[in-house]
Amino acid sequence: MLCYTDRSRFADELTRDNWQDILARDKVVWGHSDPNLDPCGYRSLMVLQLAEIFYGQKGLYDRLIANRPKANVRPKSVELVSLLKTGHMDYAWEYRSVAVQHELQFLELDDHINLGNYAFDDFYRRAQVKVTGKKPGTWITRTGKSCTYGITMVKDSPNPKGAEQFMSYLLDPEGGMKVLESMGQPPFIPCRVASEAELQSLPSSLQKLATVNP
Repeated sequence: MLCYTDRSRFADELTRDNWQDILARDKVVWGHSDPNLDPCGYRSLMVLQLAEIFYGQKGLYDRLIANRPKANVRPKSVELVSLLKTGHMDYAWEYRSVAVQHELQFLELDDHINLGNYAFDDFYRRAQVKVTGKKPGTWITRTGKSCTYGITMVKDSPNPKGAEQFMSYLLDPEGGMKVLESMGQPPFIPCRVASEAELQSLPSSLQKLATVNP
């Protein structure tokens, strides 16, 4: 999400169609986390790459990066929150959950570029960011894909009945799912499983709370 506050320059003009032009304007201060240290960092760069493709604006990525000084790249995305709230930064890339929990305003981007809809994974894969590897002098290429979370029940859990009860609460649209939504983690309702066989392997109490991935 592109986050901002009431004090952000040109916030009153910001839309899903012109955000990239605003980030390129003089004196607009924006940043993201370090792609070598924080997944939110390389995902922020992926969004910019995808925007160049989606909007058909050749050179957009380079133009935006040129208007973002290296000093605006911080180790972790949460470090940008205080810069936004104190007015030292106009815009910053954050996860939705961070924006909601820190009461930031945010712009929801088109599904083609927001890395939030698995139906667009083929398009997301067109974005690639090179980051440092685990060993000095090595590199890893990160490829775009949707940001989704999964959960499983441990087969040899010491308290399988308790695990089932917890999952029943978590997957309940009026229970855990509502909590996730309120904290900026919009869930799939019902949750998705990979196949009919996987659905049938679930305890009967959970089968009604899931569906096969469409």
